Amino acid sequence: MSVKTILVSQPKPENDKSPYFDLAEKYKLKIDFRPFIHVEGVEKNEFRNQRVNLQDFTAVILTSKTAVDHYFRIAEEMRYEVPDSMKYFCISEAVAYYLQKYVTYRKRKIFHGKTTIHDLMDAIKKHKKEKFLLPCSDILRDVIPEVLNENKIDFQKAVLYRTVCSDLSDLESVTYDMLVFFSPSGIESLLKNFPDFKQNNTMIAAFGPTTAKAIVDNNLRLDLHAPQPNAPSMTMAIENYVKDFLKKKK
Repeated sequence: MSVKTILVSQPKPENDKSPYFDLAEKYKLKIDFRPFIHVEGVEKNEFRNQRVNLQDFTAVILTSKTAVDHYFRIAEEMRYEVPDSMKYFCISEAVAYYLQKYVTYRKRKIFHGKTTIHDLMDAIKKHKKEKFLLPCSDILRDVIPEVLNENKIDFQKAVLYRTVCSDLSDLESVTYDMLVFFSPSGIESLLKNFPDFKQNNTMIAAFGPTTAKAIVDNNLRLDLHAPQPNAPSMTMAIENYVKDFLKKKK
């Protein structure tokens, strides 16, 4: 099937050098961006109901920039002044650097892994005596608490934000050749906004195994799946498809 128009269910890249823009220019594609989900912070009362006392913790595990934002948001709303002695354990270097938005980076005890909780465990285990807070969303992946429990880390989860479906009603009469998804929540949002959605000739692309599974589980047709050995990114998978289609057309 021909692909000329694509809707990517993520925010538009801030960087002009995004591979999506290169792809659009190279193959004369129309690529639009629209988040199908967004994050909302929990209210103070809901946080209080979790019986989490911020003063009890000497370290915090930060798995995303969103977790950083909402940790400091709830601290401010609860009138808790985060002490200079707080230790920060960040899932990646990018998250660690993002902390500069809230703290003086060089004057704090900040540790980071590469990309996963497994990378971060060496640093966490060296500070096993700390009491860790894990700010998270309502759909935290099981692997993070599982790894912490396996290593007998003293921690407590605190749900500070949740992922909710965005209002997509303005897209009702708009059609695209391909829809691109990056999480099961995106599929949930599609079907919640358009319960009578019929895929027909619309191609659906998925990044990651859980997203692909959500598509199949909802009786939709999975047309494109990344990462693959020859396509580690979504843009490469799309480009490979477009190139193959153009070859066959010749």
